[in-house]
Amino acid sequence: MNFNSFALNPRIQAGISSAGYITPTHIQQQAIPPILAGKDVLGLAQTGTGKTAAFVLPILEHLLNGARGRLRALILSPTRELAEQTHTAIGELGRQTGLRSLTIYGGVNAAPQIKRLRPAWKSR
Repeated sequence: MNFNSFALNPRIQAGISSAGYITPTHIQQQAIPPILAGKDVLGLAQTGTGKTAAFVLPILEHLLNGARGRLRALILSPTRELAEQTHTAIGELGRQTGLRSLTIYGGVNAAPQIKRLRPAWKSR
């Protein structure tokens, strides 16, 4: 199996290739198809097995087919580090899509975060 078997948009496939992904991991093989089909998935796997890509790739695919210019997805993370990891993965895997991502978390000045969020919020 390879990432082509998921039939993802070519712009997402380009991000997968540029990130150096070749063969989907077990969690990716098990999670991506049902998520693409709109099903809820609960996955458990060790660190470094590709869980982030397992949920980010279907989200990117879904967002490519929708309206642009407004906030359309929210990913909640338990830590700032995981939020940044997810943001980085979206940037890498979605590099060719034109989709944007930002992180928002507590413990820092809220003003810059609100400023970055405002353009997406205004277009609602």
